Amino acid sequence: MKFRDQLRFIRQNIKKNKIRTFMTILATAMGCAFLIVLASIAYGLQESIVEDTLEQQIITQIDIYGQEDEKGNFQSLTLENIEYLESIEQVKAVTRRNQLRQMPLFAMDDYEAETAAVAAHFPSEVASGLTLREGRLPENRGEVVVGSHFIKNLAEVTDENIYDEETGEIKEGYIYQGNLVDEVLEMTVINNDDEKDSIPLKIVGVLEAPTREWMQDKNVYISDKVFSEVEKFTGTPGGELGVDPKELDSTSIETFDEVKVYADNLEAVQGIADKLDEENYMTYSVVNEMKQINMFFAIGKAGLILVGTIAIIIASIGIYNTMTMAVTERAPDIGIMKAIGANPKTIKQIFLLESSYIGIIGALIGVAVAYATSALVNIGLPLILETAFDESLPEGLQFSSIPVSLILISVGICLLVTILSGLRPAKKATEIDVLKAMRREI
Repeated sequence: MKFRDQLRFIRQNIKKNKIRTFMTILATAMGCAFLIVLASIAYGLQESIVEDTLEQQIITQIDIYGQEDEKGNFQSLTLENIEYLESIEQVKAVTRRNQLRQMPLFAMDDYEAETAAVAAHFPSEVASGLTLREGRLPENRGEVVVGSHFIKNLAEVTDENIYDEETGEIKEGYIYQGNLVDEVLEMTVINNDDEKDSIPLKIVGVLEAPTREWMQDKNVYISDKVFSEVEKFTGTPGGELGVDPKELDSTSIETFDEVKVYADNLEAVQGIADKLDEENYMTYSVVNEMKQINMFFAIGKAGLILVGTIAIIIASIGIYNTMTMAVTERAPDIGIMKAIGANPKTIKQIFLLESSYIGIIGALIGVAVAYATSALVNIGLPLILETAFDESLPEGLQFSSIPVSLILISVGICLLVTILSGLRPAKKATEIDVLKAMRREI
């Protein structure tokens, strides 16, 4: 019997029991749809969290906090470490910063702001992708650039309440409204004896706003020379207050508070991070976080797929019953096929094809139902949650996502279970006695 004839025979038999076959297919479809929708929750939340994580971080950036020595002691990073980091293959830039360990007061005419001062290495910052919104980069000792939100912190000097009670931000009417470029700031620092020192600084540029909307950059970026002047005035590292003043050793090794390595591309991040880990550098990168997130969701997806598989196994009981009844009802046909010389393998193949046919149709319907349900979940669930809790959900949050891999896994499980369900009835069909079948008895 040709394969085409076997399919025709199967369709004829299915048409004889339309309602029973339909209910069996429906149960299979619902089991498959349940599996897909259940697992799609894990896929959807994973995509949302990964996307949010990537948006909040520069994906080629590796933060380096220090290095452990042979005894396990923490060591701050020095110029020697910077040179080594820059020598690593596929490293695009190594930025280093030192933050002043007190909050200076910056004054300009009748306006002032109390904000952080950071000594940055501008050539490496530019190589990492730092861009200016206006102006240029500092070239001399007394030149600085300011963060994009510094102007929002520069407020008029007055005895009135300048802060908004609801937001805590400075009221618009008190914020400096002019152009900052080419203006001169007076940076005032103090020492442990409450003595003050004022350093004039010229603003030559304003940085572009951070790519993440929720971030604000209110820093003033000073030169290493100005940073050293403050240290000399206070007698403490970084101009720190509250520690015993001491004369700074001019030969002491310079260290850095914040060091970041930027790779050429995302693919290079893992290799660089592994190399740094081997050298006992304490690092963090988006790749580390992605590993943890993916591991967590991989376990979750496996568990949900297992639960969904149970639904398909339950549906397979119906397939087993349907195929068993089909064997009983078609005993005379099976007897005739054997009498005319049909191979038992052919008979077995016919019933396995029939159970597979039910599985395929059920899986296809289940996939369609799953996609429709997923769309409804993504549209309806956010509205329900926002109404119930009276809070807006994060933009772009996706509760359900159905990738092709999930469809292939689900359909594969469905077909495997349906074929296994048809094995016993198919084997039983090959064991039917010809004479008894001809007399319509088993």
